[in-house]
Amino acid sequence: QVQLVESGGGLVQAGGSLRLSCAASGRTFSSYVMGWFRQAPGKEREFVAAITWSGGSTRYADSVKGRFTISRDGAKNTVYLQINSLKPEDTAVYYCAARLTSSTYIATLPASYIYWGQGTQVTVSS
Repeated sequence: QVQLVESGGGLVQAGGSLRLSCAASGRTFSSYVMGWFRQAPGKEREFVAAITWSGGSTRYADSVKGRFTISRDGAKNTVYLQINSLKPEDTAVYYCAARLTSSTYIATLPASYIYWGQGTQVTVSS
């Protein structure tokens, strides 16, 4: 059984930075795409960024390009999301997700991801 555990969220001022972590366990993740999504109150869950575990290809939502960086550490089975220049509109619960795939295509729809973590809250004050 795949388990994803997020950490690193918190309350920060606008302009600040956070690094979110997603510790993955239960499988060998070489054939997985690992994604980060977020959900603000009253809004749908939206794609933020994703990375292929084996090749390191990445994809970002337009709204976070240049501010967010996704990376992974194979030795630690951990995926990171470095968030810089935080804005109040980045306030949301951030979720880590995993998708088993044989291709290098990086899906952006939440329904494409099978495994989900419990989420970590990021709150940005203005």
